[in-house]
Amino acid sequence: MHNNMSHFSLKSLFGAVFLFFAFSFGLKAQDGAKIFKQNCAVCHSLTDQKLTGPGLAGVAGRVPKPEDEWLTAWIKNNNKVIASGDAYAKKLVADNGGVDAMSEFEFLSDDELKALVAYVKAPPAPKVAAGPTPDAGGQAVEEEKGGIDPLYLLLGAIVIIAIILSALRSVRHSLQNSYNRKEGKAETEEITFGQEVKQWISGHRRLVGVFVILIAFGGMKSCWDACYDLGVYYDWETQKGYHPDQPIKFSHKLHAGDNEIACQYCHNSVEKSRHAGIPSVNICMNCHKGIQTGPQYGEKEIAKIYEASGFDPKTGNYINPENPIKWIKVHTLPDHVYFNHSQHVVVGKQDCANCHGDVKKMTTVEQKNPLTMKWCIECHRKTEVAMEGNAYYDRMHKALKEKYKGQYDVKFTVDKIGGLECAKCHY
Repeated sequence: MHNNMSHFSLKSLFGAVFLFFAFSFGLKAQDGAKIFKQNCAVCHSLTDQKLTGPGLAGVAGRVPKPEDEWLTAWIKNNNKVIASGDAYAKKLVADNGGVDAMSEFEFLSDDELKALVAYVKAPPAPKVAAGPTPDAGGQAVEEEKGGIDPLYLLLGAIVIIAIILSALRSVRHSLQNSYNRKEGKAETEEITFGQEVKQWISGHRRLVGVFVILIAFGGMKSCWDACYDLGVYYDWETQKGYHPDQPIKFSHKLHAGDNEIACQYCHNSVEKSRHAGIPSVNICMNCHKGIQTGPQYGEKEIAKIYEASGFDPKTGNYINPENPIKWIKVHTLPDHVYFNHSQHVVVGKQDCANCHGDVKKMTTVEQKNPLTMKWCIECHRKTEVAMEGNAYYDRMHKALKEKYKGQYDVKFTVDKIGGLECAKCHY
């Protein structure tokens, strides 16, 4: 009995120690950064820059001692600190026009407040990744990729083969005449390559006929495939793998992946329009009025957003001329093709990644799928209609199940409800 109790106590002790260290190490500066981003970054910067609220650079040296205790009390319930008659709290209110617009954060736990205060006192310096080497004008220059154009290799190979064939024909003719002289026969005159081909065709007419038929059918199939892949040849920039450099180095991986911003927040017309829409600079400013330094490029790229919107980060006002951002479109369809985003996203319940690839992992957005007629048709043939819970299809679903009851065991894919009709996409 004593051994069991000792064993139980030992296990409990180890468990408590493990939980303590796990929780303690889990609330380090990175958690403070997350809490700051979610609750504070809209109104405060970590620099001297004043936004809605004052900049927080060097805040630990300005507040009363002990600073951790004061900052924790202020963040948790600033109104309570003001009501207590705290002199520095009253000065803060006076310096901000006599108005205290700061929210209370009593929902944060003591550990979260501790992590937040530690982060505000000593935020990490922004990491700027090494990029391309700048030229004399300060513009980034991408390293040129080496290699030889495959077309030049093919032409070179053809020239070399032609030279070898010509040399072999001359050698063969010389050997033939040497043999004829030895046998006492008359020498033959050298004929051209075209004449030799003509003689070979005359002696192998059936084989040539088979080749002609195969080439004709191959040509017709190539023509059919070209029509089926209509879209690939519409514009060289719209092909699979196209990923142009944008005027602002916007990372979808950082925004949609790491920060988990929903696609619909920026592309807000995707659920109600045929177009997904290019986000306006106002949407960018919703966050970047407070977030002025990025993790990869520092202030450089965010400064371009300020230039586009006319925002002056020093005064916090829109006082400069506006300069629209000239984004480069990545996914482009021919003018004779109709595609509706809302129909696919809302009614069809399709995920953005089905057409655009896993954008959350892309730094520069790239066209992952060919978006050809063939690709769309194959998708309509294998994608089941999202009927369940969709009032538009309820009656149709019920009628189809009754009509084909006991006859067919089929999947109701898009092609079975008119998804392959030409007029659906071309009219």
